[in-house]
Amino acid sequence: MAKALDLEEQEQLDQIKHFWKKYGNLISWLLILVLGSFTAWNGYKYWQRDQASKAAVLFDEVERAVTAGDVTRVERSLADMKDKFGTTQYAQQAALLAAKALQKKDKGDAARAALKWVVDGATDPAYRDIARLRLSGLLLDAGSHDEALAQLSAPFTPGMTGLAADLRGDVLQAKGQPAEALTAYQAAWQQLDDSPDYRRLVEAKLNALGIDPQPAATTGNNK
Repeated sequence: MAKALDLEEQEQLDQIKHFWKKYGNLISWLLILVLGSFTAWNGYKYWQRDQASKAAVLFDEVERAVTAGDVTRVERSLADMKDKFGTTQYAQQAALLAAKALQKKDKGDAARAALKWVVDGATDPAYRDIARLRLSGLLLDAGSHDEALAQLSAPFTPGMTGLAADLRGDVLQAKGQPAEALTAYQAAWQQLDDSPDYRRLVEAKLNALGIDPQPAATTGNNK
């Protein structure tokens, strides 16, 4: 009986040796790849957390500079943020904040440049669209109507389409194209049904152009 067991164990051992000889290298490489990927992923997540932590500190510096009204510090801190942590959302927030402060200090070119940087590189569509709307508004104020329209012609996220249409109407009005402005305002009024306060503002613009959207909407609903 003992010899039978010994023979069976020897046979199993031989099978294991044969299997390992055939697949051992493959298994070893697979384990190396899995462990290596796990280590790399952990390293990447640690790097992300470290970047976010450092970016938050630098964002605070931008915020303090804005509060103090120190334009030189604002520009320097924003430049550091873009250079070191340009891929983080903190950098996009800092650029939006800095642009507002720069505009207040009559540094329109710098404000537009900060917003353009967000438009071109934002990883978050919401930040991109906010920057695009603000940039279009500054371009309108500067009389750069065609550039403003170019910014507004790109697709916006659903929550921003109404605001973009309203601003497009303002630009077209400034260009002396009331018919096109009317079409833009009508689109904005339809898309802003979830924003009653803003919708009333658009309605006032439509009224100034001789259009009351309410009866039209009521007639359309009764059909």
